[in-house]
Formats: sequence, C-alpha cells, structure tokens
Amino acid sequence: MSNEVRLAFEHPKSRAKATSPDGPLDRISVRDHVVEVEIGAFQAERGNTQRVSFNVVVEVRPLSDDVDDDVDRILSYDRVTEAIAAELAEERLNLLETLAERIAERILWEPQAVRTFVRIEKLDRGPGALGVEIVRSVEDLATKPVSPHADTAPHPHVVYLSNAAITSPNLARWLDQLERRAEPVILCVGRADVPAPQTGHRMTQRRVDLLAIEQNAWCLGGRDDRCVVVSTRTELDWAMKNGQISVWAPSKIVLDAVDGPSVGPDDPVALAAWFAGHMDASDLLLIGAAPSGTADVPVQVQDVAQSGL
Repeated sequence: MSNEVRLAFEHPKSRAKATSPDGPLDRISVRDHVVEVEIGAFQAERGNTQRVSFNVVVEVRPLSDDVDDDVDRILSYDRVTEAIAAELAEERLNLLETLAERIAERILWEPQAVRTFVRIEKLDRGPGALGVEIVRSVEDLATKPVSPHADTAPHPHVVYLSNAAITSPNLARWLDQLERRAEPVILCVGRADVPAPQTGHRMTQRRVDLLAIEQNAWCLGGRDDRCVVVSTRTELDWAMKNGQISVWAPSKIVLDAVDGPSVGPDDPVALAAWFAGHMDASDLLLIGAAPSGTADVPVQVQDVAQSGL
C-alpha cells in the first residue's frame, strides 16, 4: 500500500514504468511544461490567465530497425507540446479533466503511441499544485475511428435572420429550401425589437445582451419545430452531422472562444459574420439585413420580400 501511495504522487514517468504492460516499450516525456492560460469554471478565473503545468509521458512502440538519427522516424517531443498548444487554442475550457482527455486523445492518434500519462496542474490556485492525472491507451480510441486531425468537419451554410425575416410569412418556405441544401444550416438572429435591461457595467451588459439574443433564438424555435436552439460546439457538430437546422445561442461559444469576436452583441450581423468564420462556413446569407464590417466567408444578401433563396 505504501508503495502505491508513493507512486500516486510520482512523476508520470515513474508511474508508466511501474504499470507498464508486458513487452518492452520506449518512453518519451515532457516535464514541467508551464503555460499561461485562461481556464476554470469559477467566475474569478474568467478574464484572467494562470500558470498551468503539463507533465506527459508517452509509451511508444520501439522501431523495428535503426532510427538512423532521423527525427521524422520518431514521435518527437514537439508532437507532445503541439498537442497541448492545439487543444489550448481550440476553445476555452472549464475543466482540467476535459483538457487532459483531449490532449491524450490527440497524442494517441500518433502512429507509434501506445499509452500516455497526462498530468495537468494549476500552480496559482492554492498553496500547492492542484491538478489531475489520467492514463489512456490506444484501446480507448476504439469507439473513435476517425482521427481528430482529419479534415472531416462540415462547412455549414450560416443564415442571419432579421426580426422582419423571423416574422415573415416566407419563413416556412425558406426553411423548406434550406432543408434541401447539401451542407448543414445554422441560423443566427439578433435581439428582439425591445430594449434589453441596462446594467451600467460593460461585462455584465455583454452577458445581458447575449442572453437577449438567445431569447430571440428561442422565439424563432417556437415558430417552427425544425429550428433547434443550440449553444455548444458539441451540439452544433452533432446537428451538422445529423441534418438538423440549428439556431445559434451565442453566449457559451462567444465567452469561451480563445480568439473571441472584436464586436459585441449590439452588432449582431457582425457577430454572425465572426461566427461564420469561426465555424469555417461555406458562406453567410443575410435575410433582411445589410452587411456590417468585414467577413472571412462570402456574404450574400436577400430582401425579406423575396420568397426564394
């Protein structure tokens, strides 16, 4: 028991050695890799970065022939630090557990990798290092046959509906046409034509204004059952793969984005353009609204009076 307790607090390299499966496996490690990052579920952790330490050990299959001092033939340390950087850049996360899972999965898609130990610790949240450690193997990827690195993400058709478009008698006809498109469809809206409560504080007002957009999204959802309100990237990914028309509720994605929008919810057309770029959309269609600012995707404009898209 004392030996098990000691190993529980050892560096992952020691744990890997102590629990290694039968047969020789080589190990590479990255120790005490510290990054300043915004992460955490508490309000005090939002808008502030903190030091997070990463310790990773990867067990790899030995090469059957000589390495010949060729870096391209081995799993490089850079692949580990790149996995960390890629997942930190993907989106803002609340939980270290989620981050550890994603880093481990990305590492295990490397051809040589067999098993990985990932320890992540917050260095500034208490008197000591507070963190998690997980162990994952290639067997854990059995239910995930597609590599997360593959460019299989759909490119949605993003449509912004003005309030006049939401209440238009043409709405059902537009949805009929959107359902027949080959690419998935995500709808965006702005605030309803009523003033949002005023807080007198910039950050809290941003929250209120985002929630006002979400209220209008739910109003659209009430007008047609095909319009399903979603707030997370996971929900959007599922909807795009399953032919569901989504209505974007923006709060979570906007607040969690690493490279968030430079515009606020008071400019919902520009916010929709940012979202279209964030989702790598095929294009952005504005119904009943004029373009605002620049967009990273092609933009089309349609008048509310037109019944065909």
